[in-house]
Amino acid sequence: MRCPRLLPLALLLGSMALPGCVGNMGAGGATGVLELQTNDIEDLNRIETQFSLRSRSSPWEDGCYIIAGRVDSLAKCSFNTSSKTFLVIHGWSVSGMFENWIEKLVVALYWREPDSNVIIVDWLNRAHQHYPIAAQNIQPVGQDIAKLINWLENQERIPASRMHLIGYSLGAHVAGHAGSLVPTRVGRITGLDPAGPVFEGVSALERLSPDDATFVDVLHTFTRESLGMSIGIRQPVGHVDIYPNGGSFQPGCDLQKAVNNIALYGIYAFSEAVKCEHERSIHLFIDSLLHKDQPCVAFRCSNHRSFEKGMCLTCRKNRCNALGYSVTQVRARKSSKMYLKTRAEMPFRVYHYQLKIRVSSRTAHFNVDPTLSVSLHGSEGTTENLLMETAERFSPNKTYSFLVVTEVDIGDLLLIKFWWELSLTWHSLWKRMKDSISWYKLPLWSTSIHSDSDIQLRRIRVKSGETQKRMVFCLKDSSASIIPSQEAIFVNCPVDRKSAPTASP
Repeated sequence: MRCPRLLPLALLLGSMALPGCVGNMGAGGATGVLELQTNDIEDLNRIETQFSLRSRSSPWEDGCYIIAGRVDSLAKCSFNTSSKTFLVIHGWSVSGMFENWIEKLVVALYWREPDSNVIIVDWLNRAHQHYPIAAQNIQPVGQDIAKLINWLENQERIPASRMHLIGYSLGAHVAGHAGSLVPTRVGRITGLDPAGPVFEGVSALERLSPDDATFVDVLHTFTRESLGMSIGIRQPVGHVDIYPNGGSFQPGCDLQKAVNNIALYGIYAFSEAVKCEHERSIHLFIDSLLHKDQPCVAFRCSNHRSFEKGMCLTCRKNRCNALGYSVTQVRARKSSKMYLKTRAEMPFRVYHYQLKIRVSSRTAHFNVDPTLSVSLHGSEGTTENLLMETAERFSPNKTYSFLVVTEVDIGDLLLIKFWWELSLTWHSLWKRMKDSISWYKLPLWSTSIHSDSDIQLRRIRVKSGETQKRMVFCLKDSSASIIPSQEAIFVNCPVDRKSAPTASP
C-alpha cells in the first residue's frame, strides 16, 4: 500500500503540514515496500497498537491485552486457540475515546459466537489526529495487526483463515492494509462504510480491496456527497458490496433537518446526523448478529434506479445475499453491487415486492402523472397505503414496474387494494371546465384522460423478494375500470396451469 493521495477536506480537516508517508523511503522520496519481519522479537517489540481481548462478562472493559511475542499473554487473557477470532478496528477519532458502538458490537459478537475471541484494536493515539495524518497512519497500524496475526499463525499455529477483521470507516482500510501483509490470507474482512476522503478512486493497493482477504464484504451507508465530499467510499471495494437504501440516505437519519438546525444548535446538529448515517453500517451488522432469524436480504442490480423500480428481486445465480454476518461468501471476478431497503431501527429487515402493471387504453394519446398506492392483505397481516413511486408519466399500452416494501411479514399475499389518484393540476382543470361550461364538448384527448372506461388495469403481477414467489392478481369486478379516486380490489386470478404461480429457486 502506498501513501494515500490527500484531497482538500474543507471543514473537517483544518490546515496542517503533512509529514512524510510512513514506510521505507527510497531515493528521491518514493515510497518503498513496507518490510514485515514477523519472527523478529525486536520487531515485535516495536508494535504500538494495543490489542484488548474483551470478555463476555465485561464487554466494556479493557482488562487484558494480547501482546505479540508474549505467549503468556494468551494464557493470561484466556485466548481460545481453537475458535475464531474477531479483530474490531475503529476509525478516525475526534474525541480520542472509544465510541459506544464498540461495546454493543462486542456483546453481539459473543452472543452469536460464545467461544470466540473478540479483540479491540486500539490505535486511538494515531487516529486522534487531523484526518490526513490519521489516514496515513493506517499503514503502521496495519503493520502492527499483520505482525500479530503472523505471529499467532507461525508460532502458535493459529490459522489466519480463522481471523475475521471488522473495520469501520478508516478502520476498514486499516483492515485492508493488514490483510495485504498476511501471506496466507485472513479469512474475512468486513468493511463498515469504509472512509471515502483520500481513498475514493485510488488504486487497490491504497485502500481496502478484494485481494486483502479470502472474502471481503462491505456495507456502504453514507455515500451521499456532503460539504463537497462523501464520508463513505462510493466505489465497490469488496467481493460483495451492499448499499442499504441506496447507500445515500438511511431512514431515521434526517440530514436535511440537521442542516436547517445548524443555526440553532451549531455544527453539533450536523455532526450527529452524519454520525447516524455513517454508523448505520455498524448497527446493521450488529442487527445481523442478533437477529439471525430475520436476515436482511440484498439484491444484485446494475444500478439503484433499476432496483427502485423493483426490477432486481431475483436470487438466481447468487443474485441475492444476506446482509452482514451471515452473508454467503461469493467470490466473483467483479465486485457485485447489491441493494435493499431497511427500517429506521432494529430489526432492520423489510419485505420487498415487485408490482408490475400494464396500463391499457383504447386511446393512443394520453399522458398522465398519477399518484398510486396499494394496501397488501396477507394471511398474517395487512399493510395499508403503500406509495408506489412513479419516475415517469403514464402512457397507454405500457408495462410499469414498482418496488413496494412492507415493514412486517404479512404472510401469503391474498388481496390487493389499489388506489389511483390523478395529479391536482388535472383535477383542477377538469373541474373548472365542467363547472364553467355547461354545454362543453371536449375533444377526444381530454375525455380519454378521465373516462371511467378508457384507462384499464386488469392485472397486477407480483413477485416477493424474500420468498421468490410469483403471483398474479386480477380485478375482482372484471367488468369495472380503474376510476380515479376510487379503490379497486384485486384478488388471486383463477389458476391457469400454463401460468400458475411458482417459486423461483
